[in-house]
Amino acid sequence: MTHHRLHALALACLLAMPASAFAAGVAPPTGISAGACVEGICEYRLRNGLRVLLFPDASKPTVTVNLTYLVGSVHENYGETGMAHLLEHLLFKGTPKHADIPGELKKRGVGFNASTSLDRTNYFSSFPANDATLDYVLGLEADRMLNSFVAKKDLDSEMTVVRNELERNENNPGSVLNERLRSTAYLWHNYGNTTIGARSDVERVPIERLQAFYKTWYQPDNAVLIVAGRFDPATLLPNIKVKFGGLGKPSRALPVAYTKEPTQDGEREVTVRRSGDIRITSLAYHMPAATHPDTPALVVLGNLLGHAPGGRLHKALVESKLAAFAGAGAGAMRDPGTFNFVVAVPKDGDAGKAEAELLKQAEAIASQPVTAQELADARQRIANGYELAFNNVNAVGMALSEYVAAGDWRLWFVLRDATDKVTLDDVNRVAKAYLLPSNRTLARFVPTDNAVRATIAEAPPAASLVEGYTGRAAIEAGESFDPTPANIAARTETYTIGNSLTVSLLPKKTRGGTVVFNADFRFGDLESIRRSPPPAASFAGSMLMRGSKTLSREQIDKRFEALKTTGGVSGGTQGAGISLQSRRGELAAALALAADILRNPAFPEAEFEQLRLQAITGLEAARKEPGTAVGQAMGKAFDPWPADHPFRFRTIDDQLANLRAMKLDDVRAYHRDVFGTAEGQIAIVGDFDPAQIKPLLEKLFADWKPGVAFAPIPTRYHPVAARKQAFETPDKSSAVFIARHNLALNDEDPDYAALMVANNIFGSGGMTSRLGDRVRQKDGLSYSIGSGISADSSRDGKDDAGSFSIQAIAAPQNAARLEAAIREELARFVKDGITDAELKDAVSGLLTNREQARASDGTIAGMLNSDNFLGRPMQRRAEFDAKLKSLTVEQVNAAIRKFLKPDQLSVFVAGDFANAAKTPAITPAK
Repeated sequence: MTHHRLHALALACLLAMPASAFAAGVAPPTGISAGACVEGICEYRLRNGLRVLLFPDASKPTVTVNLTYLVGSVHENYGETGMAHLLEHLLFKGTPKHADIPGELKKRGVGFNASTSLDRTNYFSSFPANDATLDYVLGLEADRMLNSFVAKKDLDSEMTVVRNELERNENNPGSVLNERLRSTAYLWHNYGNTTIGARSDVERVPIERLQAFYKTWYQPDNAVLIVAGRFDPATLLPNIKVKFGGLGKPSRALPVAYTKEPTQDGEREVTVRRSGDIRITSLAYHMPAATHPDTPALVVLGNLLGHAPGGRLHKALVESKLAAFAGAGAGAMRDPGTFNFVVAVPKDGDAGKAEAELLKQAEAIASQPVTAQELADARQRIANGYELAFNNVNAVGMALSEYVAAGDWRLWFVLRDATDKVTLDDVNRVAKAYLLPSNRTLARFVPTDNAVRATIAEAPPAASLVEGYTGRAAIEAGESFDPTPANIAARTETYTIGNSLTVSLLPKKTRGGTVVFNADFRFGDLESIRRSPPPAASFAGSMLMRGSKTLSREQIDKRFEALKTTGGVSGGTQGAGISLQSRRGELAAALALAADILRNPAFPEAEFEQLRLQAITGLEAARKEPGTAVGQAMGKAFDPWPADHPFRFRTIDDQLANLRAMKLDDVRAYHRDVFGTAEGQIAIVGDFDPAQIKPLLEKLFADWKPGVAFAPIPTRYHPVAARKQAFETPDKSSAVFIARHNLALNDEDPDYAALMVANNIFGSGGMTSRLGDRVRQKDGLSYSIGSGISADSSRDGKDDAGSFSIQAIAAPQNAARLEAAIREELARFVKDGITDAELKDAVSGLLTNREQARASDGTIAGMLNSDNFLGRPMQRRAEFDAKLKSLTVEQVNAAIRKFLKPDQLSVFVAGDFANAAKTPAITPAK
């Protein structure tokens, strides 16, 4: 589970994500009333108050069920902070009918999670369209709405897991700073409280208060059920009535919040002093609620200020080298939110100059008003975001939670339409009205006479904005495509351009005419990489999108926006790639643009220095993190390569020295002498015309032969003696644990399928794995734990550099218990093996996950390219599925005992152990 804080930058992104449309509503059965239909989404209401939103789309072979409760951290009272999030965790602990919720969902191959925000909590499940699974998920959600245990024993174990999640957030400088910023910006309103809550409240909350909170808010009249994807509304509505209609409408009236944040009366400042190597400055200005008429203009203002590379902040702070990162955005919520800015400066940068420039950009817009071109660019980007998001009904089903929480799901469409109409006068006016010194929270308090204050006006009710709203015409849906390996193979045309460029074309009708293009071009050998100073080869790929010989970085960004195309061009030491999501009408122009960027980069010096600064800042920021400490130690311990090998492990100091010594001419030389497009793989999946695209591919890519032909670098298994290393990372309240031993394994090994099942049962299956059951569910030691099997792959099947690993986080004082529990479970797993029931559930879940993955056109394109590179037919994937189905307990147990060696496990752990030793044990409240 996750906790979710809907802060300004996140909500700005949500407001730039749009809605979708498909079919008109159906006549509901008796006991369900019909409401508004907008662009394919229709609302219904049960007599008990439950609202239902249906968004059918037969072209998407999946279903998402999202049950949103209108309760979040803003509804918590004194002593109850974090209660909504804690309750979110406990609703996975079961009901009398559903004793093992995670296990039942996993067995059915359902992807599931939940999240808590300021104004809402939601529980979501996604799975391949299947009536039986949909029926189960609906029944589960109806049952746990009223019948969850919310038991003391579960609170005792889960409290430490949630506390571990809190400690993880405390490790992150940005997370800590944002928490302090919000708590300083709000004096009285609960938006100032972090969603995960105060440590003392999480540790001591009485079970009776949590149960009362559950009984108050988890009721049908406070919930919205959203179903999106492939289903029949006429069949689904009666089933929803059966599952939910019997839940009685409560007699209680929901509590009504009445606290309003007073007008801010002067600058505020807060300073956080903690271990770290990055300087971050954030600003928050109070702004109106989502339904206020100024909100669309504020959203546009956030986009034109915060966008990279075209936004004002990027130009003033990043391009000038004052900062490594900068951003801004508007947080439109049910109650007045905040307009936020953030800037990150490397530890040796001038934070004072960066802060002064940030304040200038935020509060001096009147001296340099927004221009017509800036407005047009921002509106185009926002409109593109809305339009592109329409093509994923499952994502729409998830995003609607935020608008339900803000007042009404139709606000998504209302705000979209309002954003289209924002004028220059609107944008400049709201900047002047809200971005004022007296309305600012930064990090200081300065008394000011005659301060100009921003008064946050009352927002109208959502009903006044959405009354009579009908929306736009629904866009055309695509065909119903069954993504089985056999069908993919049958529909795909594969041919070769020249001698070495393999092309796979899978044309099909898609929602909104979308099409995915993936290209993997290959070049270079071991000696060509050795000749290039590190990391010049990787920088050659990273620099491609930062300017061509005819277009600047900003112009490239605008051109892709104009073509309504996402993705871009990238590259590395032995390859370059083009990854695009476009439309039928724009694909040809987008391909021509991408090819030009790849073949004719300008490598501008200013962009090179920006990229170098960002890389250095990122390394410095990570230096003191526990994850970095264990990652560096493990990398060094498991490194078999000579000093001049490209796979050689390099410490942070080595990487920093290489970055500072790197020359732009080395980057240019690698592209000039090594790159090419005549060897590799191309896959196109979606709505396109093969007759148009085939000659274009030949023209764009066939004639550019690599300067150095591609020769894969072989990798081999090497044994590493077991060791244990611990590292002190002061002021980091969450420890990181990693364990590993190497395996002689590739994905052609006869035991590979058995090991995949074994790992799913042991540690990759989430909360219902052996590790999850023991370490998280039973002992409550870790919020996040899992294991992984890595298998090598190559054309000849000889590369065998595999590994088995375990990762976890925990409170430093629990690190020893964590390691002991992990070792006990691994020893028991190797000794006793698995059961018939575990095998059945794991195979079912893996097969469903593989089916779910093939629902994505991007995943299909990646599969086609990978199979062509490795020389494998698509049918091999079906054969692997069949092998999974045929596995026996004896085969899996034999593979476990052959490959997993507890005595060979190396362990690396890092945390603030010195301070943890002084921390008394926490006893949950009685």
